[in-house]
Amino acid sequence: MRLVSPRLRRGAGGSPWAESRSARLARARPGRGQSLVEFALVLTPLFLVLLGIIQFGFIFNSYVTLTNSAREGARSGTVFICDPADSKDQNDLARNEAIRAAVVGSMNLLSTTSPRFANSSTWTKSGLVFATGDLVVTYAVPSDVTDTDCRRGETIDVRATYHQDLIIPIIS
Repeated sequence: MRLVSPRLRRGAGGSPWAESRSARLARARPGRGQSLVEFALVLTPLFLVLLGIIQFGFIFNSYVTLTNSAREGARSGTVFICDPADSKDQNDLARNEAIRAAVVGSMNLLSTTSPRFANSSTWTKSGLVFATGDLVVTYAVPSDVTDTDCRRGETIDVRATYHQDLIIPIIS
């Protein structure tokens, strides 16, 4: 007796391909849609991980850029040359404007407009703290330094806040 493979059996017409195409495909691949379902189940978390990596990159870029711009603003306030003819408040206002210009100028590709970075034209003063929107400048007088009009020997703390949008739909 001769054994013949099921694929090579001859159909009614004598040809090995006489059976219908759909019958051959159904017999050849019984789990044909399984790979598509598995791909869809795996693709969603992989896509969210990819979006998370991209979002982390945006946030880290904003953090580094804002840190550098606050540092640049503090440097600008440190090297500011005050006018001895002006009052202390006028020198503080001019120094704070120089700090703001340095911070905004070094923000590179970050948006310098509201709502991401609020920046008004007026400074509010509370003791040694000056604020305008998301930019806060604090002066500290060490114990061995006298408070002068030019603020020589004082430390400057510049804090800038940036509001980063999220692109991940689940978190935002």
